[in-house]
Amino acid sequence: MTAANVIKIDTAPDVWGIASAIDIYDCDPEKIRDAELIKRFVVELCDLIEMKRFGETQVVHFGEDEKVAGFSMVQLIETSLISAHFANQSNATYLDVFSCKTYDPEVVREFSQNYFGGKTSRLNVTYRH
Repeated sequence: MTAANVIKIDTAPDVWGIASAIDIYDCDPEKIRDAELIKRFVVELCDLIEMKRFGETQVVHFGEDEKVAGFSMVQLIETSLISAHFANQSNATYLDVFSCKTYDPEVVREFSQNYFGGKTSRLNVTYRH
């Protein structure tokens, strides 16, 4: 998906928001296990896609089952929210960005994959109506 493929919400009255689900595989284990680095990621991502953060980023480590153990992150933004789970066992990042303000999901995917040192990623975009 390129910027040309992104529907402009302000010119598409039937689109209410964009939801992006980004799965990033083979991430750098040190990066996805560092709460402060995850918080910096949120600040940099919000600056990049021009989203206004609302409150502090929440980063919590949990998961009794090793398959799902790792940090989870939530950041409210003025136009909705950003969340992610970082799976220790697989070194994967599962990132969700939902906003009623226009942004380019491909920019988010590329920035996030590079930030966490992922080798590959998958992007799924839903236009909410």
